[in-house]
Amino acid sequence: MHTVWKGSISFGLVNIPVKLHTATENKDIKLRQLHKECHAPINYKKVCSGCEKEVENDDIVKAYEYSKNKFVVLDDEELEKLKKENEDKAVEIIDFVKLEEIDPIYFEKSYFMAPDTGGSKAYSLLKKALEDSGKIGVAKIIIRSKEQLAVVRVYNDTLVMETIHFPDEVRSSKDVPNVPEDANVVKKELDTALLLIDQLTTTFEPEKYTDDYRTALMELIEQKKTGKKTVTAAERKQPTTASNVTELMAALQASVDKTKKKKTAPKKRAAPAKAKKNA
Repeated sequence: MHTVWKGSISFGLVNIPVKLHTATENKDIKLRQLHKECHAPINYKKVCSGCEKEVENDDIVKAYEYSKNKFVVLDDEELEKLKKENEDKAVEIIDFVKLEEIDPIYFEKSYFMAPDTGGSKAYSLLKKALEDSGKIGVAKIIIRSKEQLAVVRVYNDTLVMETIHFPDEVRSSKDVPNVPEDANVVKKELDTALLLIDQLTTTFEPEKYTDDYRTALMELIEQKKTGKKTVTAAERKQPTTASNVTELMAALQASVDKTKKKKTAPKKRAAPAKAKKNA
């Protein structure tokens, strides 16, 4: 597994060197955009909205827009220093809570935690302590220049760190439009609904749930590949070579000669204008 973060995590005086590995993966099928005419992939350019010039990465700076079209520019050195100052700190578990006290809306992304060199014993200690206490640890960590609130828990005999949203990142449910305040639910309807829920209640087995759309899309793609219903992107136009230059010069010279002939050709004499009749 690829290591996405390396550092240490501590609880009390116990320090554990660890590495984080992404626990989940996005299996969405990525579709490319092609030019309908020649089937070449579409590229996107970075263009300045002011001078309308294409810009390179070296010409781009980061900034915070504090009001409309007003920015505070931040240097890469400033951002890197700030990041370094925080990343160098050990991640400390600041609280222990029960998992059921955290609503799932807070959870964001999961990472497997592996002990780094010399951390196996402390890793096992924290894992066993969490299992026996039935608690999870709450900590803060900086990943990819963003400070994250996180929880540490046990999953299938492995420590997992799950980043969770800060409270101000979760929108208020009171802002959801058209939610009825009071609904007149008929008891018979409620009883029927509860009966249906009871009939459909089972043990959660994640393996039985599949992405039917992704499966169908891959089947369609494979069918088209097998049926040779594929397209090939048109080759990019190559820069003019020496042989092309010769042909180009010949064409240009022919155009010049043709233009000269038109200019040197005798002009037809204009017919004499008819005299206007006197009114």
